[in-house]
Amino acid sequence: MEDVLEVYARHYDPNFPVVCMDESSVQLIGEVQAPIPAAPGHPELKDDEYVRNGVASIFLEVEPLGGKRQVKITERRTRIDWAQFVREMLEERYPGAEKVVLVMDNLNTHNAASLYTAFPPEEARRLADRLEIHYTPKHGSWLNIAEIELSVLKRQCLAGRIPCIQQMRSEVKAWNVDRNNRQTKVDWQFKTVDARIKLKRLYPKL
Repeated sequence: MEDVLEVYARHYDPNFPVVCMDESSVQLIGEVQAPIPAAPGHPELKDDEYVRNGVASIFLEVEPLGGKRQVKITERRTRIDWAQFVREMLEERYPGAEKVVLVMDNLNTHNAASLYTAFPPEEARRLADRLEIHYTPKHGSWLNIAEIELSVLKRQCLAGRIPCIQQMRSEVKAWNVDRNNRQTKVDWQFKTVDARIKLKRLYPKL
């Protein structure tokens, strides 16, 4: 826990940007009957019945001090999907950074082995060398700022029924662009000294 909190306490450095990453799944939900459009006196009316159209996966990264985030919607959540998202992050969004300081949970796909699964050894090693990885502790996913951003995405963009992955990609892209244009940053206030007081019960008793 303190390792992640110390990372959040660092000053902004474009050569070593701190980026938080998280992923999730969202069901694709279609309508059985077309909704009745809103009219004077009543809102849009939707039938309670719906149809499940499968599941889409969300990969999200956010740079708390830079006010930037990137969301990618995929059909799966495999090692290769994660590795490709990381390569895009390093080569397209942070090509000039010496290292990206990456905060994420310790899911079994979140490691250098996934890079070697997806790419030739030379490329995998080159990508891995540009990562400084910090894992959130077990049961400590609340420490991942990307989890907060993911909840904002779900509330603001994914609360309604979305029937297909193409529509989801379109709506998420619009949300992503708008939120980046606003340069919405994260002011993380919880420090190591706070953890030692408020979460004293989690520390070993000597």
